[in-house]
Parts: sequence; structure tokens; C-alpha cells
Amino acid sequence: MNYLIEMYPYLLLIFVRLTSFFIIAPIFAMKGVPTQFKLGLASFIALVALTNLPVDEPLLLNGYYILLIIKEVGVGLALGFTAALLLYAVQIAGAFIDFQMGFSIASVMDPQTGTQVPMIGHFKYILALLFLLTVNGHHLMLDGVMQSFHTFPVESISFSTKMEDVAHFFTTLFVEMFMIALQMALPIVGALFLVDVALGILAKTVPQLNIFAVGFPLKIFVGFIMLFLSMPIFFYVLQILFEKILISMSQLIRLLGGA
Repeated sequence: MNYLIEMYPYLLLIFVRLTSFFIIAPIFAMKGVPTQFKLGLASFIALVALTNLPVDEPLLLNGYYILLIIKEVGVGLALGFTAALLLYAVQIAGAFIDFQMGFSIASVMDPQTGTQVPMIGHFKYILALLFLLTVNGHHLMLDGVMQSFHTFPVESISFSTKMEDVAHFFTTLFVEMFMIALQMALPIVGALFLVDVALGILAKTVPQLNIFAVGFPLKIFVGFIMLFLSMPIFFYVLQILFEKILISMSQLIRLLGGA
């Protein structure tokens, strides 16, 4: 009984980090995932993680413990934001494609965020989530959170890095997100750009032709053909993206924990 009382503060801190991660992480943050399931999963994983953590001394429920809870909320949100930020590169790539295809005025409702998102971008994002589940990416993300308990223990409150380093990390992450989005969208955007060039030349050589009546359906047709042909490239870049998510989560926790 005394052992359970001593371990309860550690269990609560682990639970807080996990639930904070589930609030914003891909797949887990979707509105279709019941809150009861998230809480139950976090509780189960917290019990498993607690058995593998070395406990030096019991924690007291005082003002210092409140600071530990606030720290755990920040760490969990930072890990989830890192994973979600890179995966949103898929929607940005879709926004590039929608703009070139003429679908920028059309949008659909994203059930995860409750906002309007690009149509092609949302389609690619759903494919990315399904591919993430297929390759057990959600297991790898949970493994990254589990590793964070060893790299940055819950009982530690001191950050071993400066805020400038954390800001530089997220700034670099933003740049890499846009670069990955450009790699995903480049085949289709490049093909549609060549269509625009061809239509421009056609407009000069045949002034009687209504370019707007011909160009819009032509760009949609070429866009869908290229969307189909570029699927192998899309899934190849997704593999690189998933690896980058795990590496970035590990880099962030090492940056915070000083390991």
C-alpha cells in the first residue's frame, strides 16, 4: 500500500504527458477517437511505463509538484505538435496542387480541426493517415514518447537548453515542412505549369480560341492524371516524412533533457 502511495505522483506525471501528447498528435487527436479511449489508453501506457522507470525517492504533493505537472503538459504538447506539424506538410502540398488546378476556391471541412482545408490536401492527408496506420507509425510515435521518459525523466524540472535553441529547432522544422510539401507537390505543380505555358502559346497563335473554356477542364484532367501517376512518389516521400517525425521527436526530447 505504501508503495502505491509513493508511486502515484510518478504515475500521474506520466499520465499527464501522455494525455497532453494525445491532444495534438496525429491520429490520436482526431475527433472520431473517443475521449474515454484516449484516457484509458493513456492510463494503461502510464502503468506500463511506470514499471520500467527507476524511482529514486518519493515525490511530495506540493508547489514543486504543480510545476512538474505544468512541465509535463508542455513536454507532451511539444512532442505532439512536432509530429502534427510535419504531417501537415501533406495538406500544404495539397494546397499547392489545388491552387494550380483551380480548386483553391473549393474546400472541405476537416473533422479533426473543424476548419476548411484544401480538397486535394485533405484527400492526401487521409491517405497519409491510412498509410501511417498501415506501417504502424502510431506505435512508433508511442515508442518515441516512452523513450522520452528515460531521456527526460518526469521528476526533472530543469531544462538543459536555452529558449533560443528551442525556437531554432521549431523554425528549422517549419522550413523542412515546407520543403517536404514542395517535394510532394512538385511533379503535379510542374506538369500544370507546363500546361499553363502551352495554353499561353496557344492563346497567342489561335486568338479565336476561348482559353478559359478549354484551359480549366484541361488543367483538372491533367491534374488528376498526374495525381494518379505520382502516387508512388507520394508514398515514398511519406516514408521519409514518417522517419523525420520520429527523428524530430527524439531530437526535441534530447534538446530539452540534455541527453
